Amino acid sequence: MTIYEFAIQHKDDLRLSVYITAHSVERLFSTSEGRREAISLMRANGITKAYIEVYRSGMVVSPDLLEFVTTYFKQNGFEVVGGIATVPGKDFGVKQEGQLGWFNWQNPKTQQDLKQVMLNAAPHFDTFIVDDFLCTGDTSVESKVAKGERSWSTYRRQLLTELATSIFIEPAKSVNPDIHMIIKYPQWYDRFHMFGYDIESGPQLFDEVWVGTETRGQYTQRFGFVQPYEGFVNYQWIASLAGNKIGGAWFDHGDCDPLDFIEQAYQSVLAGASELVIFNYDSFVEGYAGHHLLRMDFEKLAALAKEVKSSPVHGISGYKPPQSDAGGDLYIMDFIGMFGIPLLPVSSYPENASTIFLPAQAAHDPEIIAKVMTSHQQGKRIIMTTGFLATVDDQGQLAKLAGISKPGIEVMSAERILVGGEEEMLERPLDLEANLIIDDADVLLEAKAADSRIPFLTQSRDQKISVLNSHTFSEDYFQAVGEVLLCPRPLGMLDLPKSWTNVIRSIFNDELRIKLDAPTRITMQPLKNGDIVLHNYNPQEIEIQMSGLNDEKLIDQFQNDQLIVKSGALSINMKPRSRIWLRKDK
Repeated sequence: MTIYEFAIQHKDDLRLSVYITAHSVERLFSTSEGRREAISLMRANGITKAYIEVYRSGMVVSPDLLEFVTTYFKQNGFEVVGGIATVPGKDFGVKQEGQLGWFNWQNPKTQQDLKQVMLNAAPHFDTFIVDDFLCTGDTSVESKVAKGERSWSTYRRQLLTELATSIFIEPAKSVNPDIHMIIKYPQWYDRFHMFGYDIESGPQLFDEVWVGTETRGQYTQRFGFVQPYEGFVNYQWIASLAGNKIGGAWFDHGDCDPLDFIEQAYQSVLAGASELVIFNYDSFVEGYAGHHLLRMDFEKLAALAKEVKSSPVHGISGYKPPQSDAGGDLYIMDFIGMFGIPLLPVSSYPENASTIFLPAQAAHDPEIIAKVMTSHQQGKRIIMTTGFLATVDDQGQLAKLAGISKPGIEVMSAERILVGGEEEMLERPLDLEANLIIDDADVLLEAKAADSRIPFLTQSRDQKISVLNSHTFSEDYFQAVGEVLLCPRPLGMLDLPKSWTNVIRSIFNDELRIKLDAPTRITMQPLKNGDIVLHNYNPQEIEIQMSGLNDEKLIDQFQNDQLIVKSGALSINMKPRSRIWLRKDK
């Protein structure tokens, strides 16, 4: 069976699709040779759906070519979707005054030019997707006047919510009433609201919601020091808002080595995606080593996607309300996930969860104090960051529950930590949010900043409330390197020794009853049926010891290797950048 035949048979489990930019449509699909090559490349890679872009950077594909290309693909057995990348081009729209190459959406020319494209393109497609760039950082006089007394965030969200309807949805449906409209969100979820994405209104306006899981390389500056777990976080959080409108995932090749590329696919599938859109077609023409890994692992990914559909990942609830500022906790959930903690972000307060993680974002909820007090009275385990306690307006009420004084933000770096009573130097300094003052709590982990001992992890006497004195990024870190959207630098948090990692992990994972003895840069994602997927993102082999398991034979579903659990424990050697799917051997 060819990979294309397999893809056709299993498209209800997992579908592979490719996005073809407007320039590629013009250049490659205007000739018979280019069209034949496209069919061959797509079939050879198990791709069964094509996304045909109608506009990008000033390039408008003519209606005649759109009709020809869509008909050609359909005649060759492919499904076809339209797409648009709303970025400026010469004499098309008006570019923003700001750091990135986005539109000034306030300008009438931008609105008129894009509306006309939609009117011309919509008749050719049953489904249409609006790519990442329905956002703006424009600070022109024109936008300042329109903003008035509103904050930039409020102004931009209200403007783009209105234009999503008047430029895209209404024009498309006026010429094609049955067209299915999709909004695709990028991966920088903690900064959406700053640049106009209203994550509450979007899923209500559009027929479907797609999610960017393009985490790329975790060790490089080019697209940010983004952790692989971010794809899972972004998809799950948006899914909690989109409900049954959630669709597929979208990732690319940029700043990716082949392993980065395939890892994006696995986290997308674990998050619940049953379709993967690969950006973009040019990479298939040019050739890319990651495509070989995707072909080799397609059956494994399809099997995993089928299992996740009926038995999704479960874990620890992390609360991030929509439109919430992160303070010094930007993207903290991505990093928590890299400790082997199956953190599941939610947009509504998880009142039924046994363990609740509250970063600074949770302070955006005006009713958060009463909700936390109720959870505490119910005996729930609550883990709060120092940033949350410093931000929430409660006169120190929640800090008192935790056994500490209400902290103020005082970011500092610790080059040493205490391990077994001895000082240990860190490879990279550990950022702390504040100098915690202990009133009636146990200090589980302690760092040294200058000559001061600073608590990093505390626990209340009743062992129900913990405080994590972590700091990821704040706005000045972005400005220092000229970054706007993504993680601006690596963090010492992921260079912590295994002894510290195990303590942090145990606080979060207590309810799971499965203990890990392992370093950072791993993920553990248990499925509701009892399966567990482990991933080693380290560039070296590691040993993972698990305890709390049932004494039974397990099988690695990915490799078909049998593993023996003895006395509830299992030891696994994981190769660099590898993954294991543990399942009861039946």
